[in-house]
Amino acid sequence: MSMPLRQSVRLGGYLMKQKLLRREKFPILLELEPLYACNLKCAGCGKIQQTHDWLKKRMSVEQAVAAVEECGAPMVSIAGGEPLMHKEIDEIVRQLLARNKIVFLCTNAVLMPKHLHKFKPHKNFAWMVHIDGLRERHDQSVCKDGVFDEAVAAIKQAQEAGFRVMTNTTFFDTDSPQDVIDVLDYLNDDLHIDNMQISPGFAYEKAPDQEHWLGPEETRQLFRKAFADGRRKKWRLNHSPLFLDFLEGRVDFDCTAWAIPLYSLKGWQRPCYLMDDGYVATYRELLDDTDWDSYGRGKDPRCANCMAHCGYEPTAVVATMGSLRQSLRAAVGA
Repeated sequence: MSMPLRQSVRLGGYLMKQKLLRREKFPILLELEPLYACNLKCAGCGKIQQTHDWLKKRMSVEQAVAAVEECGAPMVSIAGGEPLMHKEIDEIVRQLLARNKIVFLCTNAVLMPKHLHKFKPHKNFAWMVHIDGLRERHDQSVCKDGVFDEAVAAIKQAQEAGFRVMTNTTFFDTDSPQDVIDVLDYLNDDLHIDNMQISPGFAYEKAPDQEHWLGPEETRQLFRKAFADGRRKKWRLNHSPLFLDFLEGRVDFDCTAWAIPLYSLKGWQRPCYLMDDGYVATYRELLDDTDWDSYGRGKDPRCANCMAHCGYEPTAVVATMGSLRQSLRAAVGA
């Protein structure tokens, strides 16, 4: 099964508008980082390697909302760091929902029980909980025992309160096809997660773990085996069928990093969420002054192993919406 109908309809209308306006580059989702600080030190994340001064900073509500309005993306993923360490994160969410944005609040869920009362269920809001495998695997990934159980308890509490809950899972070369199957079966069938996102890990330059990243062929083999026998159709994956085809190696795409820009405390990050080649002050500068043709697999050596959803899912989405056959396929989750 593919992404939710409401999200697909919203995206379809938005993409049609961009086509009518003849815009070549436009945002689909904005990655918003209102802070760098986190309560965990995950092995695959380089965000907490900022200096102490930056780790203390928090983006104002006004700055966060202004960036979203400047960008114009219909969807916003609020990440970090850990967003629930931001004292005004609930107000940022309320302001974005009031502007009819689809909002995903990314969290490791440790702080969710403490802050859940600050939020209200909304048709355009979902918690996006980081789950990198079952208990042992997840706790190993976040470098702290007990976090998996805390996250599961927080998810159940949010579900009981009427919230939509999604998950985001990153896979590494230590994961087997059975690991993929086991965690997705658990999230789908046992926890009844509304939608799951998956992505092969990308080698953050500052990440503590620099050894366990998947290469393209390893990624294709991993997901081809995990998706075999029609398994992927039963999972409530928040992806287009074409992106899942891409992970299996059935189709290849160019990276369209411009479609999922990142705005953080330092400004608009060039070129994408995963790579840091400097910052610019405005979204227009990011679009116009970045040499997008120099990035992607086969162009920049740093991109050689990247098949992450933030670069390739938007390509798949645009390709889906541009094809009647693929649009029908996405509608039925084929």
